[in-house]
Amino acid sequence: MKTKVAARGQVTIPKALRERLGIRPGTILEFREERGRLVAEKVEAQNAVDQFYGKLGRGRKTDEIMKALRGKE
Repeated sequence: MKTKVAARGQVTIPKALRERLGIRPGTILEFREERGRLVAEKVEAQNAVDQFYGKLGRGRKTDEIMKALRGKE
């Protein structure tokens, strides 16, 4: 697959690759050079809630967690 670099340095990723790699609007790509080649890697962005998902519970009830967060435990 080939694509042409536009005047502003933009390229279009071929549709087949976008679909296969799950690249959608808003996907963040990290670019680097390796031995004279351009390499793009998809970066998995996490929102603030996802960063803590599964770390607070540990078998405790919601009321217990809330008390601990508020300093009332």
